[in-house]
Amino acid sequence: MLNFEVQNPTQIIFGSNQLEKLSSYIKKFYSGSKILIAYGSGSIESSGLMDSIEKKLLDFEVFKFKGIEANPEFSTLLKAVELIRKKNIGFILAVGGGSVIDGVKFISGAIHYKNDPWDVLLRKEGCVFTEVVPFGTILTLPATGSEANSGAVISRSELKEKRTMGGPLFFPTFSFLDPTVVSTLPKRQIANGIVDAFMHTLEQYLTYPTDNLLQEREAEGILSTLIEISDEVIRNPTSYKFAANLMWCANHALNGNLRCGVPTDWATHMIGHELTAIFGIDHARTLAIIAPRLYEVKFENKKEKLTQYGKRVWNLTGDDLAIAKEAIVKTENFFQSLGIETKISNYTKDSGHIVAEIRKRFEERGWENTGERQDLTYNEIEQIVKNAL
Repeated sequence: MLNFEVQNPTQIIFGSNQLEKLSSYIKKFYSGSKILIAYGSGSIESSGLMDSIEKKLLDFEVFKFKGIEANPEFSTLLKAVELIRKKNIGFILAVGGGSVIDGVKFISGAIHYKNDPWDVLLRKEGCVFTEVVPFGTILTLPATGSEANSGAVISRSELKEKRTMGGPLFFPTFSFLDPTVVSTLPKRQIANGIVDAFMHTLEQYLTYPTDNLLQEREAEGILSTLIEISDEVIRNPTSYKFAANLMWCANHALNGNLRCGVPTDWATHMIGHELTAIFGIDHARTLAIIAPRLYEVKFENKKEKLTQYGKRVWNLTGDDLAIAKEAIVKTENFFQSLGIETKISNYTKDSGHIVAEIRKRFEERGWENTGERQDLTYNEIEQIVKNAL
């Protein structure tokens, strides 16, 4: 088992009819009076959630910032930073899915940063957020686990870039998780959420065997649960049982527990981010596109764990090598059963340049030798993308 340190200070308030506690939770972490509600396209207005939230915040002066995108845009987030500075707002409430929460993490750090915050996302030497405005979340879309972790992904479309950030400062103070919100979501978003949680788990599990037996069983439990509930939660999102299990799986997939004492990969995410940055493909769908092809190219590295995954999660029997290969097929078929296509050409016809473009981006950034063994080469990255066309 590898050495590790872990701390998750986010307080989770799980279940229905919990928003009555909202004001008291804010007051636990903030003694001021001005709050910003940050949200996305406005579905929380039409659903009545915004009205419900505002009724719980009568003790505060509430400001609103609408329009954080599905891939939160750097330029949009800077407008929120400007508003917070102008109004001297001291607490942010993120209401939405992972993108809104990711955006708020960036906003919270950029407020007190004196230089260009893009430099922080580029990880230039000496450029780091050192102070944040506290924030809490009300989750409306179970998927990324951003409500209980300290990472974020920010886009800058004019540069066709998508960059990551994070650190101990960026855990939400609290997060409300109400499974009943799943009933309001389109099937596409529910399917994306399932894939997000599934792939976050695989990135921390499908590497090579370790001595952390508990961690492996926990990962397999999440994967098996997602497979078990996927059809039902898409077909019947009003079922509290299935919605609650989806929301809790997505949370546990990326709340920091699964990475404890084990190697992790994340190369699928790194390549997938480029497909989103260039083509605007949904994040979850980029993972479904890249993962099977990466597992094929890195088969020798992953075959032992693929075999374990095939046996324990997919209940496959027979020859170990055949099981490992079939596990990749089962994974891709699972994504497709959710209505998610697994080829780049399913999303765009303008993909002729993408193989060379993604290789170039990795080379320019020095992103060779990634993955759990730090041995994913530029040639292999190029092959993975080519196979995914």
